[in-house]
Amino acid sequence: MQNHPSAMLSQLLAKYPATGGALFQVYNDLTLAQRWTDVEVLDLPACKRAAIKGQRPTTDTDRGPSICVVVPCSLSESISTSWLRAAFTSLDPLPSEIYVAITSEDTSTVYYKISQGIVKPPV
Repeated sequence: MQNHPSAMLSQLLAKYPATGGALFQVYNDLTLAQRWTDVEVLDLPACKRAAIKGQRPTTDTDRGPSICVVVPCSLSESISTSWLRAAFTSLDPLPSEIYVAITSEDTSTVYYKISQGIVKPPV
């Protein structure tokens, strides 16, 4: 039971109470609504919050599930480029992209894909 993601989730909810609401909301959205698998909750001390890593199912039959990292925050928080840089550098191995999940009080969640550097959009 100690290795179950919810055990780590409860520890990080207690460690970062200011961001706990967004973390709990995004965790439930990813695991229950979007049906992510192999979900892990990661500690990002440089950002004073947790992130969620897991396999996102895909409808594309040519590719398998992709591994993604999501950093939750609430709509009322201010984020900066230094905050995003800290989120990237806190992750090992360094991902080429992360998703920032912005939550609101009405339980809406919007996901933004953030890439390192300048990335050409797909055509």
